[in-house]
Amino acid sequence: MPGERDAELVEVEKQVRMSIRDAVNRGSRKPFHWGGLAGYEQLEAIAQALHTLPQEPETAYLRQLLPQVDRALEKNHTLAQDVEEAHIWLRRIADCLHYPFSAESGPDARDSSLSSQQVRCDMETLLSEFQPDMWQEPAQAALCSSWRRRWRTWSPDLLNCYDIPGLPADNLRLESFFNKTRNHERRISGRKSTRPLRYLGQYQVLFMAESEQDLLEQIRRVPLEEYKAHRRRLEKLEAPRQHLHRLHRKPLEAMLKLLDRHTSRRTALALEKDRPPP
Repeated sequence: MPGERDAELVEVEKQVRMSIRDAVNRGSRKPFHWGGLAGYEQLEAIAQALHTLPQEPETAYLRQLLPQVDRALEKNHTLAQDVEEAHIWLRRIADCLHYPFSAESGPDARDSSLSSQQVRCDMETLLSEFQPDMWQEPAQAALCSSWRRRWRTWSPDLLNCYDIPGLPADNLRLESFFNKTRNHERRISGRKSTRPLRYLGQYQVLFMAESEQDLLEQIRRVPLEEYKAHRRRLEKLEAPRQHLHRLHRKPLEAMLKLLDRHTSRRTALALEKDRPPP
């Protein structure tokens, strides 16, 4: 059809839209990973990458997205700074409690010389230093209010772990163990959830083979070209998920890589257009 755009360029633009939508809807249940703050940083990286686009007809759509992204960043800049500062204070609270950040660390990693009285004094000092503006800094104000309320209500129960050797500060490791056990049971029984099949489904063929030789024979029955075609199809379907995976870890690098793909395709199309007919 005349005027129909290149499919690869459209696919890249679709992934850019998906990246923006993911940034404004980021969420997380991890205690020290705040989805809104990560989403704002991701949106900043997207805007930075989009600003590198040249003024060309094929980049018009992506450049139309830029004012909306810049407007969202500008509108939420003050709030993002407030949330970032609140996040810093949350880290300071965790440091004051000597809370373990890694899954590998546990109660044994805590300094044995710590006492509940020392932690209480340190926490009271930190609490007195935290005086946010209740009107201008709503995120810090919410953290302060919640912190004071919980510390006043639960501090005696929270501090027992510093006086009893081997008593963990939380039950997260125990919950993690039970979650892994339940997931394993679901995988081997096929009940309740089929989500693990998305990651481990390719290994289920082992249950259909009586031996490794039998498995090899089953694999050899699949034509090589058909196998390659399905692999390419799988890679295409996995591309959006892999892009989000990279975007969540290194947003600017992931966006620049995506836009480099857009640039390479535009260059190839321009060369094809300028090439004289045979």
